[in-house]
Amino acid sequence: MISVIIPTYKSPDALELCLKSAIAGQKNKNQIIVVVDGHYDINKDVLMKYEMFINILDLGSNAGLSRATNLGVFNAQHEKILIVNDDNVFPTNWDIKLENDWNHLSKENRIVITPNQIEPNPSMFKQFVIKDLGTTPAEFDLEKFQLYEETLSKSEYSQSGSTLPVFMKKQDFIMLGGWDENYTLGMVADWDFFLKCNLADLKMIRTNSTHFYHFTSISTNGSARQEAERSGHEYAKYKWGSYIQHDLETNLKVIKN
Repeated sequence: MISVIIPTYKSPDALELCLKSAIAGQKNKNQIIVVVDGHYDINKDVLMKYEMFINILDLGSNAGLSRATNLGVFNAQHEKILIVNDDNVFPTNWDIKLENDWNHLSKENRIVITPNQIEPNPSMFKQFVIKDLGTTPAEFDLEKFQLYEETLSKSEYSQSGSTLPVFMKKQDFIMLGGWDENYTLGMVADWDFFLKCNLADLKMIRTNSTHFYHFTSISTNGSARQEAERSGHEYAKYKWGSYIQHDLETNLKVIKN
């Protein structure tokens, strides 16, 4: 069984598609935790629609993606956690495939598994599959995505993780200190976390057995996102003594002077 952590802000259409696909695509009755990071009223209709299938945690105000993620993980009931964005779409049999990957890959190493992503537009992450199945939840065809995703599924792995979603042990997440809550809007907090994974010798493994669709930051685009990224990189430099660098080939996060 898996505890799924879904922080959400103010994109109820994306959240509804995320929850619909997660519930419909699972074989087991996993724990699905939605952490509302402000704007509860905007998300209320969606949350009430799926309240029988999810656990709802309300931060009350906009405390940031990092705090929302950490709160969700601390309330996880299961040993393994899956952290996703609210603008992710789950494929069919996602839980069975991830559990099978875990059983296959974790025998000799401490690991973090990254299911690959499908995005509608070219990305800096070379491992992503680029396929436009819709740039907004309103135009997205869930059945078409599920059928397409099945054609991509294969037992192929690489040490090029370091992107969301993240599938790992709860105890490893806590041991690393979770997401650093000092990052503005959570931007660059994921790079910071992946760097900590690298330094702790957790193997960051990407799997192509399952693919999640990603609309790309629906609720935090534009100038606000750019400013949050700039602020995040500056805080990382203050924290680590230098900017966090991204290796385009391996996706590893490293510090370079």
